[in-house]
Amino acid sequence: MSVSMRTGIGRAPLRDHRDDCYDTPPEAVHPLIRTVCLPPVIWEPACGTGNIVKVLRAAGHKVIATDLNDRGCPDSRDRIDFLLPVKFDCQAIVTNPPFALAEKFVATALDRAPLVAMLLRLAFIESERRSNILDRGQLARVLVFARRLPMMHRANWTGPRASSAIPFAWFIWDRAHNGPANLSRISWTPQREQPDGAAAPFNPKFREAAE
Repeated sequence: MSVSMRTGIGRAPLRDHRDDCYDTPPEAVHPLIRTVCLPPVIWEPACGTGNIVKVLRAAGHKVIATDLNDRGCPDSRDRIDFLLPVKFDCQAIVTNPPFALAEKFVATALDRAPLVAMLLRLAFIESERRSNILDRGQLARVLVFARRLPMMHRANWTGPRASSAIPFAWFIWDRAHNGPANLSRISWTPQREQPDGAAAPFNPKFREAAE
């Protein structure tokens, strides 16, 4: 057991849970679909137990759900390594990528879909090493949660549950965008949705691709 110097919370070493699933709270997905007009067909390549998938499907989207392991997501395919040469016909990729592979997931997704939405730690925007994916003009929006998300615990975790000490944001890349990213504050509490969280215009190319 190790202890995070930032939060003081005990945690198992990474080697003991490198394949563990950290469930995305459904609360994180609702403000995304309220704020961004997502296209009809979406690929979720790290679907886990299906929290993102279920919210998107309930909103009317067709979701291709895949993962390296079978975590119990309904109507999904396992043994699909997103970082290997594999591709599904989709108009957007929406996921909460594995923390250690976040940069590789973003770079791969940008080659496979015209719209990419990734739930990432807000600190993802800090590194100069990520300039190639952050500064080339296609990062269109960063949707920062005004209130911290509920803590994302490992699946089947039965130990103490801490409040979240890590700020998260949705990072939205769009091939049709060319310029600086727009920063908006969003909330996972519906009644606190910010005025600047209005939905972006639907890109006609997505509708054309779907028809």
